[in-house]
Amino acid sequence: MVAMPAQKRDRSLGFNMTPMIDVVFLLIIFFLISSHLTRQEQQVKLALPIAKTGAHPTKMTNPRLIINLLADGRVVIQDEEVPREQLGARIGEALQRLNEKERESFEVRIRCARETPYEFVQPILTGCVQQGIWNVTFAVYSPEEAPAS
Repeated sequence: MVAMPAQKRDRSLGFNMTPMIDVVFLLIIFFLISSHLTRQEQQVKLALPIAKTGAHPTKMTNPRLIINLLADGRVVIQDEEVPREQLGARIGEALQRLNEKERESFEVRIRCARETPYEFVQPILTGCVQQGIWNVTFAVYSPEEAPAS
C-alpha cells in the first residue's frame, strides 16, 4: 500500500475585499465629481436675490446649464465669458449634447446679482425661447438662507 500524503491546509478562510474596495472607490469618485459640480455652480460669487415665496427644487438630477449673469451684464458659462449675441447658440450646443429624453427635462438655471437690470436677463430668456426650452429657473436665497450683508 501507498500512503497518501496529508494535505496541509494553510489557506485560511476570509472575506474577498476586492468588491468592497471597488465600491468604495466608486463612491469616492461619485462624491468628488458631485462636489466639483456644486463648486462649479457657485464659483462666480454673486449676491443672489432674496425670494419670499418659491419652492426648493425637488429633483436635482435634471441636466442643466448654469448661466451666471454679473451686475454689469457680462455672462459667464462654465468659467468662460460669453458674448450676449452667442447665448442662443451656446444654449443650443448644450441642448444638442443630450438625448431626446434628457432634452425634455433640460433646465437652464440663471444666477444673477440682485442689482442686475432686466435688460441683461432678457437675452437669456429669449435664447431659451428660441431653443424651445421652457424649464428656466432663477437661483435665489430664501430669507432664512440669505447671507448677512
